[in-house]
Amino acid sequence: MVKSYLKYEHSKTFGLITSASSNAVWSPDENAPNGTSRSTGAGRAIVGADEEVLCWDVKKGELLGRWRDGACSARVTAIVQSKTDPDIYAVGYGDGSIRIWDSRIATIIISFNGHKSGITSLVFDKSGVRLASGAQDTDIIVWDLVAEIGLFKLRGHKNQITGLHFIHPEEASSSIANEEDGDDTGMTNGHTPTADDHPGFLVSTSKDALIKLWDLGAQHCMETHVAQTNGECWSMGVAFDSTTCVTAGNDGELRVWSIDIHSLSSVSFEISEDTDRRFLKERGTLYRHGKDRTLGIAFHTKGEFMAVHGSDKAIELWTIRTPAEVQKALARKRRRRKEKEREKAMTAGLEGTQDGNQAMDDDENQEEESAVSISEILIPYVIVRTGGKVRSMDWAGTKLGRSIQLLAATTNNQLEVYNIPTRQVEKKSKSKEPPDYNRVFLVDMPGHRTDVRSLALSSDDRMLASASNGNLKVWNVRTQNCIRTLDCGYALCSSFLPGDKIVVVGNRNGELEIFDIASSTLIETVKAHDGPIWTLHVHPDGKSIVTGSADKTAKFWTFSIVQEEIPGSKRTTPRLRLTHTRTLKVSDDILSLRFSPDSRLLAVALLDNTVKVFFVDTLKLFLNLYGHKLPVLNMDISYDSKLIVTCSADKNVRLWGLDFGDCHKAFFAHQDSIMQVAFVPHNQDGAGHHFFSASKDRTLKYWDGDKFEQIQKLDGHHGEVWAIAVSRTGEFVVSASHDKSIRVWNQTDEQIFLEEEREKELEELYEGTLTTSLEAEDDPTGESGEKSEVVAAGKQTAQTLMAGEKIAEALELGTADLALMAEYAELKRKQPNAAPPQRNPLFLAYGNISAEAHLLSVVQKIPAAALQDALLVLPFEKVGQLFAFLGLWVQRRWNMPLTCRILFFMLKVHQRQIVASKTMRPLLDAIRSSLRAGLTQQKDEMGVNLAALRFVGRAVGEKGVREYVDEERWAEDEKKGADGRTKRAFVDLA
Repeated sequence: MVKSYLKYEHSKTFGLITSASSNAVWSPDENAPNGTSRSTGAGRAIVGADEEVLCWDVKKGELLGRWRDGACSARVTAIVQSKTDPDIYAVGYGDGSIRIWDSRIATIIISFNGHKSGITSLVFDKSGVRLASGAQDTDIIVWDLVAEIGLFKLRGHKNQITGLHFIHPEEASSSIANEEDGDDTGMTNGHTPTADDHPGFLVSTSKDALIKLWDLGAQHCMETHVAQTNGECWSMGVAFDSTTCVTAGNDGELRVWSIDIHSLSSVSFEISEDTDRRFLKERGTLYRHGKDRTLGIAFHTKGEFMAVHGSDKAIELWTIRTPAEVQKALARKRRRRKEKEREKAMTAGLEGTQDGNQAMDDDENQEEESAVSISEILIPYVIVRTGGKVRSMDWAGTKLGRSIQLLAATTNNQLEVYNIPTRQVEKKSKSKEPPDYNRVFLVDMPGHRTDVRSLALSSDDRMLASASNGNLKVWNVRTQNCIRTLDCGYALCSSFLPGDKIVVVGNRNGELEIFDIASSTLIETVKAHDGPIWTLHVHPDGKSIVTGSADKTAKFWTFSIVQEEIPGSKRTTPRLRLTHTRTLKVSDDILSLRFSPDSRLLAVALLDNTVKVFFVDTLKLFLNLYGHKLPVLNMDISYDSKLIVTCSADKNVRLWGLDFGDCHKAFFAHQDSIMQVAFVPHNQDGAGHHFFSASKDRTLKYWDGDKFEQIQKLDGHHGEVWAIAVSRTGEFVVSASHDKSIRVWNQTDEQIFLEEEREKELEELYEGTLTTSLEAEDDPTGESGEKSEVVAAGKQTAQTLMAGEKIAEALELGTADLALMAEYAELKRKQPNAAPPQRNPLFLAYGNISAEAHLLSVVQKIPAAALQDALLVLPFEKVGQLFAFLGLWVQRRWNMPLTCRILFFMLKVHQRQIVASKTMRPLLDAIRSSLRAGLTQQKDEMGVNLAALRFVGRAVGEKGVREYVDEERWAEDEKKGADGRTKRAFVDLA
């Protein structure tokens, strides 16, 4: 009989506030999802956390929402909020996919897949119906959110995209078109073009140090400039009026550009191309205080401030002067210069020459006013020092009052909100001191600042202790809430002591720190070793503990309760003390040690790649385990004390027998160093010989120690896995990683078989190589052999290939069924009582539907974003069959938008073959006549519906207005009416 195992699946993730792979977005409380807690007024932070998007209340530090697509395991790399509908967010992922989320219901509205690598930049247009995305694959794709398709792909950059921004022609541009009423170019078919007719423009920057201006109407690059002189362009910020653009590069360099919106508005109506005109003009270069690369630029919505940050612990704020303030500053400079010149003239005795130089001074003043330096407009305001290296920032609030607020997401897993006073307050104080900012909110409790190096579970599996450099946190495993946070040293190992009330931590300074969980206090710090304490283990009887260190000793400690006097009184209180009893000296640094569960043996792993096994009572050497080529980093002994498993930096796992020290099996387990192994205590069927291994290759693996087989591979972490802890019951395993997340993997009732797991791995490998080969083939070039600047936005995936195969299969079945039903119709005309033919069982299973209805249902089930890629899978011989069905759909008026979309796409793709084919023409003629009639009918229906809606709207508006008369004024007006001086007044109230 084939042996089966119970499957482990990822169930929970906690400990992660924000990951360093994505940006953070601030949202006000009024956009909060329904059912959340009462608004705090501080707003919410939408951040990426590995493959999830988290919504935090920045004031309370509470997690309000968690958005996750179970089908996607890639990290979140970019988040942007729609300005027209604040509930809509576009989220880009590391695999090149984009998902549009509705924050109120935490569900995906649309999914797009067009990039080959991670998304780096996302931006909505003004109307919120288009989305531009840039990725590491150097491409820019413009998506239509209404039709749910990719419009086109812009290629021209040579490195990853770092910034995108839509520019829309001015609303006043309609006046430009009206000025040309005399020309025929201003009118097209009686329609005057307006700003809304033009799709707009797009500004993009890339790490190739270029800034490009794209015309989205003509779909070509209008201008290309070198954005940075000293290397890559890392970010771009555009002011909210779209007239100023700032690009940033290395060494703190900021380059300012002006965008000629008025000229762009006029050029959107011109047909001729003027190559000499330039719309992007360089204004000058500024330098930040920090000399590292600039990773983010954000303009305030009110346009008075600009925030800039690099990769260090600071955000620099710049203030933007108004024209009046610029003129004041220039006048001050002129006055100072005149005073200096006057002093020089007085000393030189040339007072009489001042009148002659007056005209020259005026000319200089005019020149200075016409060419204002950018350093006079953008002025450094304040440097905000943050608690960690800044990953991204966003303005917290759109109002500009006495102070402004800034949300900062740092790389050490925390969110901060800073309050900075504005210039209105600063005007009162004439001092030159920078404004005094303060941190008002901090979200840091639900996670560690640094990597978790050690995990320990309590005896009842209810509490989890996680230790890192600086913090020890205790978690409730069931609710994932942080119960306690305690300050500690650089923790390397930890364990709960019997009773689960005390946690002992070994740190890098050779100290043992003992914490009382109930009172959240540090009971004692014991200087145990002269080197880092790499490992500790509690004796199975629960009365002692052993620690191993880099000082080449293992020390045994017993627990004792002593009565300690309370200062200032004669009373005493019981205190736990560690008493050093024995020391085991070895030849090299100790990296790991374990007691056998029967308390007979102690295994010690040394830096010299060996494992030595000693008797616990006499400390005499029992076994030497040789075989690893690099140091053994961790080990564990099975609960029947028969097996010991060791893992090493040589990427191998070895199983040894503890009776004779023979190596049962050595296997290549991971692609990188293996950090920890742990036996599952009580398997129902494994005799306690199943174990987990965790590695720096970001995976966990589940092994059968008797059959020497890999049972399961657990993917999910996005960084090196440092530590694991297996529950006493074996129902779950906890892992901690460099990505700052702690994950719980639960045992399920689902059975897995080793053969099926191997087949799944082979299928995944095949699909991965298949999509990679398709991406390599999908590289369209122009006629000259160079890459085309604009190509179709599409990407073949395993899903689109399967969808194309489903369409082809439905076409094949449908064509055969159409022929069969045509024969039956002919036969029935001759023999009215003829029996119906035997159709395909598939049609009967769906309720005896027709072939064309079945094909339509198959096509409708394919997501709109993947439909074009699925249709590309069809060979040309299937196109004729598809056109036959399209003709039937048009005749029956079935789903006309979808029918037209498929028809026009297939005509565009196969245009040359269709023109050359004689059989296609009658088919297309029939479709054209039916389609024109169908579309005319739909257009008439839409016109009638629009007119009816306008009529209903007017009726509703009229019902909302009533005439009221004040009785007292009526009486007065009646009296005055005889004299004819005053007439009655009616008041309209809506």
